[in-house]
Amino acid sequence: MGRWADLADLVLPAECAGCRGERVPLRRGVCAGCAAALTALRPRPVRPTPAPAGLPPCVALGPYDGALRQALLAYKERGRHGLAVPLGGLLAEVVARAAGGPRPVLLVPVPATAAAVRARHGDHLVRLARHAARRLRAAGWPVGVVRPLLAAPRPDSATLDSAGRAAAAAQAFRVRRRALRRLPSVCAGRTVIVLDDIVTTGATLAAVTGVLTQVGVPVQAAAVLAGTVRRGRG
Repeated sequence: MGRWADLADLVLPAECAGCRGERVPLRRGVCAGCAAALTALRPRPVRPTPAPAGLPPCVALGPYDGALRQALLAYKERGRHGLAVPLGGLLAEVVARAAGGPRPVLLVPVPATAAAVRARHGDHLVRLARHAARRLRAAGWPVGVVRPLLAAPRPDSATLDSAGRAAAAAQAFRVRRRALRRLPSVCAGRTVIVLDDIVTTGATLAAVTGVLTQVGVPVQAAAVLAGTVRRGRG
């Protein structure tokens, strides 16, 4: 399915995922101009203000704007699954920056709710994590991807302010029973990095980090594709 979706992006007359231009040559789902804009982005540290307690150091590829924002929306909301390949490659760059250099790394994608998985025909972040891991392994990094967490149903974060996001996130995640015993040993000797697509208030990343810490898994950093920094309330 993933390969076919990627191929479809190449050969079908789809619009550019970055600028939504039509009838333009596409590669990996975007036009040459948007591809140049995306590849010009460089990972950098980001931190919401105020930052929630327990938020690990966070690195983002760029702001949630322009071609990056549109590509993420096309991937998540408009069924452009083939974008997992280029976006996963970009996420690999963020992971490399967050890890601080080649070393054994374990990627933990923030889990999607069952409703989100059904609506998007799969877990969009798991796909990104797997493609990011492949890119890093090709560069010689020892990288693994684990899915030790489950996500409970929660309100749409777009409808919540900072306090509401924090309250919803605090109750949103738990560790799978099967993972409880072996998780600390699996993570031993590896740099654990939590993955998400977008950071806004940081509540989700802080909550996931807290759950993992409680079961003996220290999180060194978080890596995201886009950062939306809000100041004050909201």
